Amino acid sequence: MIIVGHRGARNLWPENSLGGFRKLIASGADAVEFDVQETRDGTAVVIHDPLLDRTTEGTGPVRDRTGAEVLATRLREGQGEQGGDKGECVPSLTEVLRLFAPTRMELHVEIKTDAAGELPAGAVARMVQALHDAGVAQRSYLTCFVPEVLEQVLACWPGGRVLASLDHRSAEMLGGIGRALARYAAMPGCVVAVEKKLLAATWSQCLAALGTDRLGAWVINEPEEIAHWLAMPIRQITTDRPDLALAARR
Repeated sequence: MIIVGHRGARNLWPENSLGGFRKLIASGADAVEFDVQETRDGTAVVIHDPLLDRTTEGTGPVRDRTGAEVLATRLREGQGEQGGDKGECVPSLTEVLRLFAPTRMELHVEIKTDAAGELPAGAVARMVQALHDAGVAQRSYLTCFVPEVLEQVLACWPGGRVLASLDHRSAEMLGGIGRALARYAAMPGCVVAVEKKLLAATWSQCLAALGTDRLGAWVINEPEEIAHWLAMPIRQITTDRPDLALAARR
C-alpha cells in the first residue's frame, strides 16, 4: 500500500510548500501529490487554487500574473497544525522537482486546468519535459480530473504514467461512473484515485474495472477510515495526515 501525502501534508504543514515537502520527505511517506499550473508567461508554479487569495498573501488569478510575481508571493501564515517556515513563497515546479530528485519517492503531479478544462498551448509538453529534465520521469505520474489532458500526456509521452482523479462531479460529467471507469481503464496503465465516498458506494464496480493495482482512494484522514482503507485491496491512499497513515501501516 502506497501512502501519498496530499499537497505535501496539508493538515500538518502549509500545502504545496517547500518546507512542508521537506518534512514529508523526512516522515518516510512513499509518495507526494502536488498541484501545478502556469502563469501568464508560462512559468510552472506549484499552487492548488486558480486564485492566490486562500493560501498566499497575494490576490487574483495565478494565470494573470507573471512567474516572477507569483514566485515572490509569500504563503499565508497559520496553515497546517504545525505551521510552516516564515517567509516562504510559492515554489516553482523546477524547485519542487529538484527537492524530490534525490529521494526515491513517487511523484503525483496534478495538472490544474481552467474552469473549462483547458490548458495553455504546449503546457502538457512542457510539464513532461520538466519531469525528464529533473530525472524523475520514471517515478512520476501526471494526474488530472480531465481525461482529455491525460490523453494529451500519453500522446506526447509514449509509455508515460498517468493518474485520473475521480469524484461524483467528474464522474457525472463523463456520463456516469460506468463510462468514466471504462474510459480510464482503456488508458494504458492509468491509475484512478477515487474520492472515498464514491469509492465506497461503487466499490465492486471500481474493483472490477480497474483491479487492485490501478485503484486508489482519497482523501483519507481520520484514524478509523485510514485503518479501513489500509485493509482494502487497493494500490494507494492519499491523505492530509501521512503521519497517521504511516503509523497505522506499521
